[in-house]
Amino acid sequence: MTFGFQQVIAQQGVKEHLLQMVRENQLPHALMFCGPQGAGKLPLALGFARYLLCTEPSCIDACGQCTGCRMLDNWAHPDLHFSFPIYKAKSSDHPVSDNFLEAWRKQLLENPYFDTEMWLNDIKAENQQITFYVQESDALQRKLALKSSQGGRKVVLMWLPEKMSQEVANKLLKLIEEPPLHTYFLLISEEPEMVLGTIQSRVQRINVPSLTEKEIANALMTLHAVPEELALNIAHISRGNYTEALKRLEAGNEQQQFFSLFIQLMRSSYIRDLKDLQAWTQSVKELGRERQKRMIDYFQRLLRENFIYNFHNVEMNYMTKEEQQFSTRFAPYINEKNVIGIMEELSDAGRDIEQNVNAQMVFFDFALKMIILLKK
Repeated sequence: MTFGFQQVIAQQGVKEHLLQMVRENQLPHALMFCGPQGAGKLPLALGFARYLLCTEPSCIDACGQCTGCRMLDNWAHPDLHFSFPIYKAKSSDHPVSDNFLEAWRKQLLENPYFDTEMWLNDIKAENQQITFYVQESDALQRKLALKSSQGGRKVVLMWLPEKMSQEVANKLLKLIEEPPLHTYFLLISEEPEMVLGTIQSRVQRINVPSLTEKEIANALMTLHAVPEELALNIAHISRGNYTEALKRLEAGNEQQQFFSLFIQLMRSSYIRDLKDLQAWTQSVKELGRERQKRMIDYFQRLLRENFIYNFHNVEMNYMTKEEQQFSTRFAPYINEKNVIGIMEELSDAGRDIEQNVNAQMVFFDFALKMIILLKK
């Protein structure tokens, strides 16, 4: 499938700025795309990489027909080099991005609007930290020392440069500062302030703004056939993050399950039904650790929304219709006296689950504490 600027949601101002730099022959050798999560930084960089490697680009996008564009349909162009954080597999003594290139290309083809959590799941990193290893800088230097396969530009697309250690960043510094002729670096950062300062000073920042609710809703309706009312609701609670909107769209059943568990917990705790709380704990125990962690995150979000709901400012709330209907009755029970205590108990539960403490003990203990906290 062809992916270019036309497939990037909105961001017309950023697209025009990038194209103008090319037209005026003012394109710097290193750009860093910065902005909030889910705004489309990676898709923009991908579309721009395609444009730079196209042999017959139009004034607004790559042609989609030349040899270079056809290679990029699978993101396998020999002059496009990907660099991204990984973990060191036990069997690997040479940890480089290329070890995970198949999974990376698969994710780009399925959905270029993804985040770190989704990437960790893709490569089955579990609880491991992802980073760039020193071998990555050596690999890039070897690749860029070769002549362009197509006789034109070479592009390095680097995702999350803030994950580089100082050692790796220092090794890449000279390459970014003085790259081979017609070589361009496109860096995509979620936390640009965490990128090594010497690298920051050698790249030109491209600021990518959040998407509007209307832009997200239109994308959901056009690309995913989501009914207008649902699209507008998802767009609102996603707060400008299209990746989050897609997650909510895909995780509808799980979110509904978490919502039901939340209601059951709060009602049983309020009436002090220990038998029902034991049954609730058993249900949560069966979810498994990863879903339990997501459930805790969901509970924390819903508690925050219920606390804010008491201020009677609809624009400040980000809930589904079902959640709002429940909050009309439940919100008064979440107030200044107990909201911090409940959030701290949830944080402690999340920490214990992360450390593999017995889930049944963790959640029954939390349920008992809710009996006291809800009465405050």
